[in-house]
Amino acid sequence: MAAQQEPPKVMPKYIKFAFGGLAGMGATCFVQPLDLVKNRMQLSGAGGAAKEYKTSFHAFRGILKNEGIVGMYSGLSAGLLRQATYTTTRLGIYTWLFENFSGADGKPPGFFMKAGLGMAAGVCGAFVGTPAEVALIRMTADGRLPLAERRNYKSVFDALFRITREEGLFTLWRGAIPTMGRAMVVNAAQLASYSQAKQFLLDTGYFQDNILCHFVSSMISGLVTTAASMPVDIAKTRIQNMKMIDGKPEYKGAADVLIKVVRNEGLFALWKGFTPYYARLGPHTVLTFIILEKMNTLYKEMVLGDFSGKSSL
Repeated sequence: MAAQQEPPKVMPKYIKFAFGGLAGMGATCFVQPLDLVKNRMQLSGAGGAAKEYKTSFHAFRGILKNEGIVGMYSGLSAGLLRQATYTTTRLGIYTWLFENFSGADGKPPGFFMKAGLGMAAGVCGAFVGTPAEVALIRMTADGRLPLAERRNYKSVFDALFRITREEGLFTLWRGAIPTMGRAMVVNAAQLASYSQAKQFLLDTGYFQDNILCHFVSSMISGLVTTAASMPVDIAKTRIQNMKMIDGKPEYKGAADVLIKVVRNEGLFALWKGFTPYYARLGPHTVLTFIILEKMNTLYKEMVLGDFSGKSSL
């Protein structure tokens, strides 16, 4: 009797989720300075104060001059925790939903269903990642404050502990609604604009379905996504960084932020930090996939013994 053939080894789902989070964390190490500049630009001129920076390049130069290269990486630990919580949760929930909404014959859900699943997974991931987001906003904003007003968090864990002790547990989820709203906008805009951009490029006849086409499509998608999500993002940033004034919060909610920004700083202030936000979005996505691809390949070779080099993405 012939020996029963063993089923092929596959990568466990928890490894895929872990690799997804690690890939996002690796990419964050490269783009953290852009996140810092974006947050500083969005907080510049808050509360009717004079604008600290004229442009993103002015902000970059000023931060580098006053705080040094180490200052450009303020809040890195919070950025890493955000990726570990947000990316891993989003990936895990999306995979679970994808499997549950696939047909009995394994047929995957349609485009609009996948878009809905992506938005739902993004909202859940954003909720779980909000505490790290609050810590990130505060840690990247600290350097712009006078010495007497700085919070001086030592790390993301120190920030989370002190926020809970000094302001209450629920402060960790301050700005959760605009954070989840941004996640919905980003996921919807990315999915729709990426597929449209890719199809347009292929139809020109100048592109083939390869890495160059994917990169250009990602950058076009990033432009649309940035324009669509920045007003929600600035509301989130202002709410998560606000302090209590005479026992009352500086803003009542996201709508209050948007109204005050437009009234005091002008309509286009809603897109403050556009350049670093856009410059971060494309490279972060590309770097995440490159790192993820490499980790998947190494795992398949070293653990599964698969040297085919075939992509698992």
